[in-house]
Amino acid sequence: MKKTLLPLLLALLAATAQAEVRLSNVFGEHMVLQRDRPLRLWGTATPGQTLTVDLAGRTARTRVGADGRWRVELTPLPAGGPFRLLVQGDQTVELRDVLIGDVWLLGGQSNMEFPLAATDTGAQEVASPQNPQLRQLRVPLRASVRPEAEIAPAPWVVAEPGRVGEFSAIGYHFARQIQAVQGVPIGLLNTAWGGSMLETWVRREAALKDPDLAPTVRALPADNAAFSAALGKRLQDRVAAWQRGLPVQGVDTRRWSAAGDIDGDWPTLQAPGEWEGQGLADLDGIVWLRKRVDLSASQAAGAAQLHLAKVDDCDETWVNGQRVGGQCGYDQPRRHALPAGVLRAGANWIAVRVTDTGGGGGFHGEAAAMRLDTAAGAVSLAGTWRARVEKIQAAAGPVANNAPALGHNGLIAPLQGLSVRGVLWYQGEENSGRAAAYADGFKRLIEDWRGQFGDPNLPFFFVQLAAWLPLADNKPGQGNWAELRESQAAALALPHTGMATAIDVGDEVDIHPRDKRTLGHRLAALALSEFGLRTAPASGPRLLRHEARGGEFHLRFGDTAGGLRTARAGEPVRGFYLAGPDRRWVPAQALIDGDRIVLHSPAVPTPVAARYAWVNNPSEANIVGGAGLPLPPLRTDNWPLETAERRYGR
Repeated sequence: MKKTLLPLLLALLAATAQAEVRLSNVFGEHMVLQRDRPLRLWGTATPGQTLTVDLAGRTARTRVGADGRWRVELTPLPAGGPFRLLVQGDQTVELRDVLIGDVWLLGGQSNMEFPLAATDTGAQEVASPQNPQLRQLRVPLRASVRPEAEIAPAPWVVAEPGRVGEFSAIGYHFARQIQAVQGVPIGLLNTAWGGSMLETWVRREAALKDPDLAPTVRALPADNAAFSAALGKRLQDRVAAWQRGLPVQGVDTRRWSAAGDIDGDWPTLQAPGEWEGQGLADLDGIVWLRKRVDLSASQAAGAAQLHLAKVDDCDETWVNGQRVGGQCGYDQPRRHALPAGVLRAGANWIAVRVTDTGGGGGFHGEAAAMRLDTAAGAVSLAGTWRARVEKIQAAAGPVANNAPALGHNGLIAPLQGLSVRGVLWYQGEENSGRAAAYADGFKRLIEDWRGQFGDPNLPFFFVQLAAWLPLADNKPGQGNWAELRESQAAALALPHTGMATAIDVGDEVDIHPRDKRTLGHRLAALALSEFGLRTAPASGPRLLRHEARGGEFHLRFGDTAGGLRTARAGEPVRGFYLAGPDRRWVPAQALIDGDRIVLHSPAVPTPVAARYAWVNNPSEANIVGGAGLPLPPLRTDNWPLETAERRYGR
């Protein structure tokens, strides 16, 4: 009996010793591979075996290494498909519906990540006929202390009514424009991560060469588990210091929604304002916020409505101990109806239990959107709130902004070996506080990514920051966002780059403009121009020279496509500022004269410098070229920027 079982047992052991033949997770059915470039494929299998790889008549053989990894390179293919990819060894792997076309890498933060379905034209786009030769791989978000060899499993998705709504909106509109001209399959590798800083996208080796980033990178723990443990300890210590003497563990929170003065020893937060910028950096979890509101009898009479601006991410809200509502959605305005009888004359208590699952946490938005609308008028709720942490959400692992290189390690490093046609980038909002440093950092990132993808001329097209923040808060000739836009534009000194100006596409109360079609089309125009497929201008007018003439300041422009004009006929020119030797900026009066603009101001008798669209929200600036593309922000001076001394970590 034992002799009979022995061969079977040996066969089972041999079978279990074999590793499954598999391709890297970046490859899958419906994928698009880059045309006219070497086709590199890789994966894992049983060490020592020989694999045969076949795609559209291109065949190669390779031997699996001792570490179980294999890699093969096929000769280039022109655009076409669908094809079948076969990998044959001890087992056979088959991928169907493989297309050869152009692959574009999408990077940046939430405005690149923003899905098509949520845009101003999303419903119509999703319902319209789609081109099945447009596909997207949404690379799962993962940060890592060390470079990863593999992305998490994710499917390539074909553009079709049931799925296209999840595509990057900018990537979608870009691809549709490119396909209309080139007629080739387009694959989008969407790696964008909402709220991510520039530094997290930097390769570890490049970060180690940056004196501002290197200390943090060198101090990183050995692996993700150690990082999470260290982060958890730091958060616990931070919370303990912030709410000194108030424990988190083992606390009965049932009375925290009560109507009464129970929070006199709680620390405070200013609202609106996310708690991560008020002493609770990196905290995900649950925080209670409470506020006492004193009302007159007329204010307390009848029904009312409670406005809490926006809450990142979820709220549960009580008024005088009665639950009045709650919802999730970091970008959703909170409005809770209060039936008659909930409010009372004298003291009232509002309690909000906020659950934050990532990124910033707490109230955000405009101060005017935090109010209690009563029968006798509005009562402001902006200002000081009592707050206390109920729960610290233990980190499952690092996230993008915990340190430089973490996003790159998890999202870009595993893609090394792929050929891509170019990069589309929309990022910068997170770096506005250290805007001046962005100029060098962004250029270094572009050059380093070109090295990683083996193409020193890799096209890199990016969106300049859109208009945002209240117009009433603009300060002439000033603003972190204005400085960040200049730092972005500095990358145009590199060849094969292009910038889509977005100062006319924005929303003063929403950092995510819903019009993504315009930006996708502008990026596509840059690409088509780069490839020699567009004769019309792909960017707005360009400042050639400037000079002061007595009390006037003259600007001359090129690439005007037939002349300068205002965006809407007949409106006055807006958006220019002048300064004299005192460097004080004031709005200027402007006159268009062909390809020149002449500025003057009674307040600046001797102008020495001019700026245009140089405010946080430049949506009122209105100069365009003949093709309708906006004049980008500019300045003629080289005076020090307000953010010049701000760097990562200091």
